[in-house]
Amino acid sequence: MPSDITTLTGYLFPLIVIIGIALYSIRILREYERGVVFMLGRLWKVKGPGLIIIIPFIQQMVRVDLRTRVFDVPPQDVISRDNVSVRVNAVIYYRIVDPEKAIIQVEHFDEATSQLAQTTLRSVLGQHDLDQMLAERDKLNSDIREILDQQTDAWGIKVSIVELKHVDITETMVRAIARQAEAERIRRAKVIDAEGEFQAAEKLAQAGQILSGRAEAMQLRYFTALQSIVGDRSTTIVLPIPIEMFKKLVT
Repeated sequence: MPSDITTLTGYLFPLIVIIGIALYSIRILREYERGVVFMLGRLWKVKGPGLIIIIPFIQQMVRVDLRTRVFDVPPQDVISRDNVSVRVNAVIYYRIVDPEKAIIQVEHFDEATSQLAQTTLRSVLGQHDLDQMLAERDKLNSDIREILDQQTDAWGIKVSIVELKHVDITETMVRAIARQAEAERIRRAKVIDAEGEFQAAEKLAQAGQILSGRAEAMQLRYFTALQSIVGDRSTTIVLPIPIEMFKKLVT
């Protein structure tokens, strides 16, 4: 009986080892995954998706997810070109387009992309004024995305979208911006008022030229003015008399 158990154990142990090795060798990669396979430490090939087989102890595989990743850039303290301190955060969308480069060319590509995004955000925004940060976000987003995409291309990473989320400024600067906006509105009102006075003066000058050409036109203008106030009985009307009439009475 003990010999039978020993014999059975002798058959089961190799069978278990073979099953274990077979299970270890089989890998299933989803549609959005790729496997970077190394053979004895050297790059062999990129496999997937689907069922792949790895030779135990000789080959190793690193899974790479090709889906778009979202990285929320932590708030960064930035000093603008006009020496205004602001706090800015952004969101970045990127994905791996070359799994081989993402594993070989850079260590921890997620962390590397994160640090590069923070540095680029501070560098680009520091070259612009506060007004540009508030009014030209689309242009700033495009500039940051292009710089990130160029620098991460060597890592096999494609930066697709960069969006500035918040530009926070201090209460003192908020009040200063409000005063600036109010002063701008007052300036525009004064300019509009001056333009109205200028146009009215031009029209009055043209009317004076027309009236000066005909003496009877001036008299008709007098009568029109008197007709507009004749309804008020308490009004005293003063009629202008040409000085030439008094000269004839004196002589």
